[in-house]
Amino acid sequence: MNTATRPGWRLFYFDFVQHPIFLELLAERPEVHVAKLAFAGDFAANFAEVASGQVYQATSVRDDLPPHYAVTAAFHARAPKLLVVSSHGAGYDTVDVDACTAAGVLVVNQSGGNAEGVAEHAVAMMLAVLKRIPDGDAQTRRGTVRKRADLMGRDILGRTVGIIGLGHIGRRVAEILRLAFGCRMLAHDPYLDAVECALRGAEKVDLDTLLGACDVVSVHCPHNAETSGMLGAREFALMRPRAVLVNTARFGIHDEAALHAAIASGHLAGAGLDVWEQEPPPKSHPLLMLDTVIVTPHTAGITEDSRARVARFAAEQLLTIFEGRDPPRPINPEVLPRFRNRMSAWQADAAA
Repeated sequence: MNTATRPGWRLFYFDFVQHPIFLELLAERPEVHVAKLAFAGDFAANFAEVASGQVYQATSVRDDLPPHYAVTAAFHARAPKLLVVSSHGAGYDTVDVDACTAAGVLVVNQSGGNAEGVAEHAVAMMLAVLKRIPDGDAQTRRGTVRKRADLMGRDILGRTVGIIGLGHIGRRVAEILRLAFGCRMLAHDPYLDAVECALRGAEKVDLDTLLGACDVVSVHCPHNAETSGMLGAREFALMRPRAVLVNTARFGIHDEAALHAAIASGHLAGAGLDVWEQEPPPKSHPLLMLDTVIVTPHTAGITEDSRARVARFAAEQLLTIFEGRDPPRPINPEVLPRFRNRMSAWQADAAA
């Protein structure tokens, strides 16, 4: 089917896209109609557009999204023609994947698009905590520095670092640390075998072994039923004394209260945290009271370069789907046969 005879795809998004390149690439295709909606806009008018749309370009961050625009079974009831949900980023916390699969809707993300930005951020946090940069900054600003030796840090050179989740980001973190600092890299990833982990620059171990052996533990796995609460009081107790935790992945993987207790007791040296149960966290959050914890408000992947790359990934993947080819980053690939049937039926109806 050539471009002139393709049925028109209707895509909708709310408030923003990651980068103008997303809209520029779609604008080159006359069969693609793009509607910008507003979270604060009229509810009925928004859902009238949703009801006619085939593609939802959705924000990937839970706290950016009013609950009634999250992709749930209730949302699908209002979007009978929906075929594709495309996440802005690698995460898809705003999407009930099981509900999409039940509805025959394909879910895709932009995994790898912000890998460099997040990996660099994670390594920067490791260095900042080990070098006690946030602690030194806070004491200097308060005028409470007494002896410089009281702020003595540690080098990362030659240390053992554990990666939980050796995907695009974890693999890049391992590469940076191995090549720049000669670190020994351990990895816990149940979806990769020992050979693949070795190819990605790390030794495969189970979680308990990793926690007990590493000076730094960095989290790079998704938040799902398998990983929710993965790191709690038991796991922090297993970590090496004065170890450091870094989480630039997703909320809910580590227990915030248990982490605070492990750091406040002196067992762990500190943490670098980019993700929170509530984003941004309230200024009274106990972890924010600790000078040895460096914090950012879920901005690890927000760089100019990452935004442009992710937006290009999203547009190019959607164009691949529009051309009848399988996407490179499906979250629920098991739905593809049913999705293809639904797409064919929609195209036949549109062409009639």
